[in-house]
Amino acid sequence: MLVDRAGRRYPLDEPRWRGDDGSPLLVEDLPGITRDDIDTRVRSQWRYAAALPQPYDRPVSLGEGCTPLLPFEVDGVPLSVKPEWFNPTASFKDRGTTVMVSTLAGQGVTEMLEDSSGNGGSSVAAYAAAAGIRATILAPESTSPAKIQQSRVHGAGVELVPGTRQATADEAVRRSAGTFYSSHNWHPFFLQGTKLIAYEIWEDLGFTAPDAVVLPAGAGSLVLGCHVGFGELLRSGAIARRPRLLVAQPARCGPLVTAFAAGAAAVSPGEWSPTVAEGTAIAVPVRDREVLAAVRASGGDMTAVAEPDIAPATFELAHRGLYAEPTSSIVLPAVREFLRRGTLRRGETAVVVLTGSALKAADAVGRLLSEAR
Repeated sequence: MLVDRAGRRYPLDEPRWRGDDGSPLLVEDLPGITRDDIDTRVRSQWRYAAALPQPYDRPVSLGEGCTPLLPFEVDGVPLSVKPEWFNPTASFKDRGTTVMVSTLAGQGVTEMLEDSSGNGGSSVAAYAAAAGIRATILAPESTSPAKIQQSRVHGAGVELVPGTRQATADEAVRRSAGTFYSSHNWHPFFLQGTKLIAYEIWEDLGFTAPDAVVLPAGAGSLVLGCHVGFGELLRSGAIARRPRLLVAQPARCGPLVTAFAAGAAAVSPGEWSPTVAEGTAIAVPVRDREVLAAVRASGGDMTAVAEPDIAPATFELAHRGLYAEPTSSIVLPAVREFLRRGTLRRGETAVVVLTGSALKAADAVGRLLSEAR
């Protein structure tokens, strides 16, 4: 069953993106799986299909997941890094989209609406094309051209919305009365796909949990996915403790960090500025309460990354062979801050997630390069 913030329950097979009270939906807690439930014949994240709330006879899959886990050091501290651009559309969003679109296709949805600053939109465009579903993507005017182009080549209709990323989300909600709103930030089955990264990290590490996972966050679907996935592994007895979730946002748009530091249960309205980390520039995250609660439940931490630190981080990663978009690169200065605070400690097992490729933010990286000369 699905459940909203008021505790109302809804059937899984009903096409629905929010509760009757207007709040976001979650799938009720599931028992999780153990290593014996993994289908090792499948070379994608669908090897963990037994962890999903319902069966899928014909999932809409493009081979997402099974991204590598690489050794990585920061200032002499050994860590691991998971580059998510090995997913089909070059970002972690494919993990959630494959399950969301598989669910919608099974429910008979033939037309869908998505809002995105880029990676979510191009992911939905690709999987909608694979499913034979017509997709319309709303994106901010400032979205990287490569991401817009990718969505259009997949056959989606793309409309650019003036103003902030939040203005695009607001416009999508207004249009949801006429077209099914398949927002990756709202739809509960998107999180069901994103949670599988926790299962994959667990398998990558020899069926053990890391001490910490370092993540960038905008709306926080990756944070919540890790929270849900590791929570299920804890319930199944496959791990003994949750990893700490250590989360980075850009200082120019860090509502979750501000609320976390204040001890607040939800974000408050604020004035934010444009940031080169465009994928994390979400002023009013839909699941703010759930994200903040997840970080606290894990014993985790959050930090804001100053804008002048983002370009050097992008170049430092690139000089080490990791071509991460600026949205992802904020994890590097965040790692240093968490080490300074002691919320990340030398000798621990920690996984740093790089969410998307700089190939999809070529204009933004080009501007940073010009400014650095």
